[in-house]
Amino acid sequence: MPRRKLTSQRKLEHLQIVAHEPIESVSRFGDVELLHRALPEVNRREIRLETPFLGKTLRVPLMIVSMTGGHPATRRVNRRLGEAAEKVGMGIGVGSQRAALEDPHLVETYRVVREAAPTTFVYGNIGVPQLRKYGVEGVRRIVEMVEADALAIHLNFLQEAVQPEGDLDARGCLGMVRQVCRGLRVPVLVKETGAGISREVALQLRGAGVAALDVGGLGGTNFALVEALRAHRRRDRLQEHLGRVFADWGIPTPLSILECQGLGLPVVATGGIRSGLDVAKSIALGATAASAGLPFIKAAMTSTRMVEETAQTMVEELRTAMFLTGSRRPRDLRRAPLLLTGRTREMAEQRGLWDPRRARAPRGTR
Repeated sequence: MPRRKLTSQRKLEHLQIVAHEPIESVSRFGDVELLHRALPEVNRREIRLETPFLGKTLRVPLMIVSMTGGHPATRRVNRRLGEAAEKVGMGIGVGSQRAALEDPHLVETYRVVREAAPTTFVYGNIGVPQLRKYGVEGVRRIVEMVEADALAIHLNFLQEAVQPEGDLDARGCLGMVRQVCRGLRVPVLVKETGAGISREVALQLRGAGVAALDVGGLGGTNFALVEALRAHRRRDRLQEHLGRVFADWGIPTPLSILECQGLGLPVVATGGIRSGLDVAKSIALGATAASAGLPFIKAAMTSTRMVEETAQTMVEELRTAMFLTGSRRPRDLRRAPLLLTGRTREMAEQRGLWDPRRARAPRGTR
């Protein structure tokens, strides 16, 4: 089968598995507690959620994570996601556009997002291994394809390592990211896809000129398990084994937020975001906004209205958490007393990211 057909088929398989199979990792947001404020001194009706992000303003600090596109069957799902993002005022990303670079007939499966969401924040998406092949010129085509406000370069070497089609040559990636940052007219967001970003890598990416980080931590949709299920269907025992062994590999999302906060870059929290309370906890830890994929994609299998209802529920949960912590704006959550417990606290203390004498994460860089 030609490579372009393999890429497109893989996109459909990923969407089907994510929508219908149990492939979620345990979220660590249970280790994060916002302290209740018995006298919030806030009018809930006056709470505002507008959030500046990479030159645009999100009406709510929430995005639909990039996951879909690249197969004709994904077009309807992407349209529904785009329509809901526009209605609610969320940001939205498309899935990896590699398939459209290989087969121009698939461009419409991505472009439909911008058609459905003409004013909200939309970002394009390409994997860092593909930068070597397509270069800055190919990346410009990706941006133009969806009239993107920003470009996401995704890091997914865990997934690459456990899939038979994986690209396992990771040499020179940082230099390629630097070239793209210098050569594009739109800001570059670098995002992990389930294994998190450490402070060391965050500092490297900041030095390369990246405008924002999406931590894409361990929790929620687990692409190692997705690849294990794909391998099981092909009766590929070795790849299935690798996928299951490394299903718990990575930096949990709350910890990765702490790893990346305080560096002067906006941080997006992705990985196990399943409620507005998770969004509130993410912002309190240092994120600018949060994003989710699975809840919205499952809803999009039914209708645009279901996506809107899912998003509005999360927004009301966020608003309630803000009210109960006395936060008038999302940025006020960063001053709300925050408690860290369990394994997440242990790891944060070992990494020097949490002062046990304080009910907050220390701000600033190390």
